[in-house]
Parts: sequence; C-alpha cells; structure tokens
Amino acid sequence: MTTATHSPTLESATSEVEVTRRRSAVTKYATEAIGTLFLVFTIGAAVRSGNPLAPLAIGAVLMAMVYAGGHVSGAHYNPAVTVAVLVRGRISLREAVGYWAAQITGGLIAAALVGIVVPAGQGPALTLSGPAIAAAFIAELLVTFALCYVVLNVATSKDHPDNSFYGLAIGFTVAAGAIAVGPVSGGAFNPAVVFAGATMGMFAPSTLWVYLVAQICAGIAAGFAFRTLNPSDK
Repeated sequence: MTTATHSPTLESATSEVEVTRRRSAVTKYATEAIGTLFLVFTIGAAVRSGNPLAPLAIGAVLMAMVYAGGHVSGAHYNPAVTVAVLVRGRISLREAVGYWAAQITGGLIAAALVGIVVPAGQGPALTLSGPAIAAAFIAELLVTFALCYVVLNVATSKDHPDNSFYGLAIGFTVAAGAIAVGPVSGGAFNPAVVFAGATMGMFAPSTLWVYLVAQICAGIAAGFAFRTLNPSDK
C-alpha cells in the first residue's frame, strides 16, 4: 500500500508562483492608479484655472503616463479602455475589476488634490438638457470609441509589437477630442474623469448617466470592432 505525499519542492514552487502573480497584479493596479491620478489632476487643475491650453496639457500628460506605465499595466487609465481590452480578450474579468477599482480610486484622490491646490472655479457644473443631452452623448460616444479603438490598434495589435508611437497616438486622440467637442460635452471620454469631475463640481450628478452609458457603449463597440476587423489577432 502506497501513501501519497506532497513534495515540499512542488509546494514551494507553487507558493512562489502565487506570490509572484499577486505582486504582478498589485504592480499593475498601482500603475493604473498613478497614471489615472496624474491624468485627472491635470484635467482638474487646467480646467479650474481656465487655462486655454488645457486640451494640450491633458493630451501631453496622458502621453507621458502611457509611456511610463505601458510596459507594466498596458496603461489604460480609463475604465472604458479596460472594457474595450476585456472585450478584445486581452484581460480577464477579474483583472478588469481590479483595474476599474484602481482607476476610480486614483481619479478620486486626484480630485481631492485639485481641491487643495487649485481654488474652486467660478463656473457652475455642466448640466445637460434637451438637445444638449443628445449632442453630448454622441460626442462622448464617438471620441471614446476613437480613443479605445486607437489603444487597441496601437498598443495590443500583434502587428505593432514594439512600436514607439503608441503614446503619441493615444495622447493626441484625447487632445483632438477635447478641442473638437470639449465645448459640447466637457470632453471627459473616461468614467474615472466623470466621477472625479462630479466631485470637483465640473459635472452635475444628474447628467452622469449620459457620459457613463456613452463611454461604456463606446468601449464595448471598439472591442468588437477590433475583433471583427482583425479576426486573426487573438
């Protein structure tokens, strides 16, 4: 009769793999939180100060943070982008939930910091009504789709495994969107920005659904568009 025994070496190796996996996840989440923090802080500070170069500053800091964290977490810094990457099949649902939590947390911390560093702006929160709701919805849907679509193609495609332009493409997409439709919707393109913006008084709570529905739908659509147009890129 043989008695089954556990190999200490096998158990140790399994434990080390699990520890490494957890450390990797924490590193990714921390990177997402940091990148989102600086993105939202720049948005809040630039908008509150009334700086006319806000779109350029926002695109520039996003570009810098993408280059800084792209090799660690993929540099989403945006729950809608994470949705697109999830639909595309490059991230698990469990990991996506961690990304969303990190991004929202980073954005809310940034909002608190903006409140300390930059005095509250004089303008009222952006409130949508009537035809403005449809205009803002379409604007947020289109630009968020463009952002997610660009991220999937320049940062996850097998045809661009080691490109050096992904940060520029992503940053300029946001800058272009902010310039084009900023006066229409406020140019959020990011649920983390929407939640943080609401705490900073930039968006009226009653209008948040317009942004969130448009942005999440855009992320889902971008994920399916990539899969449809790139069937061999799994």
